[in-house]
Amino acid sequence: MAEPKTVEVTLLGRSYRVACEDHERDALMEAVVYLDAKMSEIRKAGKVMGAERIAVMAALNVAHELLTLKLGAGFDLGQAKRRLHALESQIDAAIAKQDKLF
Repeated sequence: MAEPKTVEVTLLGRSYRVACEDHERDALMEAVVYLDAKMSEIRKAGKVMGAERIAVMAALNVAHELLTLKLGAGFDLGQAKRRLHALESQIDAAIAKQDKLF
């Protein structure tokens, strides 16, 4: 059986070995950069001490961001639909005027 491929990553100055396929490496490295920035931000704020606690707080922040995006918080779907309907009506009216010209 083949050994799983691993990549060494660094978070808050500590190295970790993570299993990762070649085709997922770029995405993993982007995630590492993002998470390291979040963890550094929390550490700099000085309210949370210890790498484990910082990691948990960063994980909670990232999970909140993800759920906010998934659930569309801050985005009013009803308002967007109403706006699209209004734009569609304006386009239909403009086209109707053009049809009368020909």
